[in-house]
Amino acid sequence: MSNTETPPNSRRGRRPAAPLRSSILDAALQTFEEGGMGATTFERVSRLAGASKTTLYKWWPSPAALVAEAHFGRVENALAFPDTGDLEADLTSQLRAFVEILQRPGIARTVTRMIGAAQDNEELAAAWSANYSGPRRKLAVERFEQAKHRGHLREDIDAEVLVDQLWGACYHRLLIPDQPLTEHFAAALVSNLCRGILNEETAAQGRTEPSPI
Repeated sequence: MSNTETPPNSRRGRRPAAPLRSSILDAALQTFEEGGMGATTFERVSRLAGASKTTLYKWWPSPAALVAEAHFGRVENALAFPDTGDLEADLTSQLRAFVEILQRPGIARTVTRMIGAAQDNEELAAAWSANYSGPRRKLAVERFEQAKHRGHLREDIDAEVLVDQLWGACYHRLLIPDQPLTEHFAAALVSNLCRGILNEETAAQGRTEPSPI
């Protein structure tokens, strides 16, 4: 064998961390979507992603944390909270983006399965809160507090409850599909709610009917 030939037992070069992490996250979502939380083990994910189990144990404390991060990473950029100075328009834009994501193939099913599994899986519930619902709630509450400071939102409004009223209504339609979850519903929801939470001057300036889609 010449000096330039590669020995048969030479080790393959390591994959860069970013592409490897992306492959693992994709594999975790695929595994969860196919078999739920019970089927999502580090062994199965590592085999599908072509990664070592040691890497998964190093980067994530549990399969639940891995699945939660994978889902949040898939939707994070699309759920950025706009700040144009018009609270009602920003809320409408944000909720419509949220609904649009849930209308994408496979995502609604993933979300409903995660919510269902989290009822009996403490690790998944904690990971969902830490990686997804907690950061989303914090971002929304901060936006509402800014609106109070600017005089756009009544001072007596409970920002935490407001989050539940808006996004909770969307989750209600997602989980109990008596009525469809649509972008028009999101716009009407914001319009109805803003009649009660905005100060009178701000409400009068923005009093328009939600446009149909």
